[in-house]
Amino acid sequence: MNRMVWWNGLDQWRAEVSEIDLGSGRLSASGVQIGVDPLPYRLDYAVVTSSGFVTEAIRVIVKGAGWHRRLDLRRDTSGHWSCDVENSGAADLPAPGGDMSAVAGALDCDLGRSPSTNTMPVRRHNLHRERGAVDFLMAWVSVPDLSVHPSRQRYEHVRLDPDDTSVVRYVGEHRDYVGELRFDRDGVVITYPDLAERVGTSGS
Repeated sequence: MNRMVWWNGLDQWRAEVSEIDLGSGRLSASGVQIGVDPLPYRLDYAVVTSSGFVTEAIRVIVKGAGWHRRLDLRRDTSGHWSCDVENSGAADLPAPGGDMSAVAGALDCDLGRSPSTNTMPVRRHNLHRERGAVDFLMAWVSVPDLSVHPSRQRYEHVRLDPDDTSVVRYVGEHRDYVGELRFDRDGVVITYPDLAERVGTSGS
């Protein structure tokens, strides 16, 4: 399955388009996010997984007026995370990167403000199609500063609806958030309450 997906922000003005390629147990996605908070930015990303939808790498580049940042976050076959960062210009933001030992054991990256990376944990456990609840540790990338933090999250299957969409409850400890996300039959986010809503899709 290869599709282009467009989302609009629900909490503030933001727009994102992503090209998502879903194969047998694997995902690759590349996209662009434009936002204005806490300062205007353009963010470009590319993420690739190994089998089982386990993150291999995510590369993120973010730019604003007079500043630029890059993050290369990788997980090796032994489960160790590493990151390489670049930071130039004057932006009043936290430093990019972080302590990789804090995300040891995580299987997933989670790109802040983006619905694109919610697909991996849901597809790995088929939570958009079947009953179940799973706890995760994520390597969460804050946007637009690109700092990396451990994030404890829980996904719980709520229901499968007659239109073949599904509802999965997301519980995020790091920001004390609970929301019921709607996914399509492929496990791609349609609606993420208080964050983003899909406004278009193309491909198959």
